[in-house]
Amino acid sequence: MHLGASEILKLSRQFERYYTSQFAPLLARTGLSINEVHVLLFLANNPGLDTARDVAELRGLGKSQVSQAVEGLSKRGFLRREADGGDRRVVHLLIAPSGEPLAREAQRIQGRCARDITSGLTPEERSQLETLAEKIASGVEALAGKGS
Repeated sequence: MHLGASEILKLSRQFERYYTSQFAPLLARTGLSINEVHVLLFLANNPGLDTARDVAELRGLGKSQVSQAVEGLSKRGFLRREADGGDRRVVHLLIAPSGEPLAREAQRIQGRCARDITSGLTPEERSQLETLAEKIASGVEALAGKGS
């Protein structure tokens, strides 16, 4: 297999479809949207990065998607908004106690996805993949910063 740009994009789309499908039972049971789950997961996995701007920029969701997800999670009592003591324009997003079980369940699904897609690899191959993925991510980040 030649790993060109089109193959990388195809692999990315296939993984996204698989990943999203793994959350289907949780979404059906709770009525949450996939973007609401993405917001919960982002907050659970990234302590200290807790604003809507953080979620939008680092998770790659549109501002309106994040806003709708935050609103939906807040209305259900799964998320709390807290004004920043030093800058009233900043609002921190906190997973409410009632949202913590959902966040943990979503993290288990996320972890299972990672285990499933690497299940055919040896421990050494998994380690190599992590190293290579970090290098690729750094390269992509550098290129994106140049506007390429």
